[in-house]
Amino acid sequence: EVQLQASGGGLVQAGGSLRLSCAASGFTIDDYAVGWFRQAPGKEREGVSCISRNAGSTSYADSVKGRFTISSDHVKNTVYLQMNSLKPEDTAVYYCAASPGRWCGPRYEYWGQGTLVTVSS
Repeated sequence: EVQLQASGGGLVQAGGSLRLSCAASGFTIDDYAVGWFRQAPGKEREGVSCISRNAGSTSYADSVKGRFTISSDHVKNTVYLQMNSLKPEDTAVYYCAASPGRWCGPRYEYWGQGTLVTVSS
């Protein structure tokens, strides 16, 4: 079965950290760029971070730059999002998605089911 499994969300106090995981099965992330997205209640989905197909390049939304780090483990076929110095405005459902190219977008072939991150003040 081809799927992305996002996990690692939870409840954390402001200033805390979480690490999200995006595990791929049925395909290899070697052939895909992987992005993280989030959607807060009442807001549109926004891109958070991307890691290129060869893991040589990364990008971040301005709102998370310096606090979040995306990485990949091609042996475990998993992409991670390390989130530090979390703020209440980071509260959202976080999704990962795989794009069949060197860089993220515009088309995403696989989406994870989402994992909820709640940051309390």
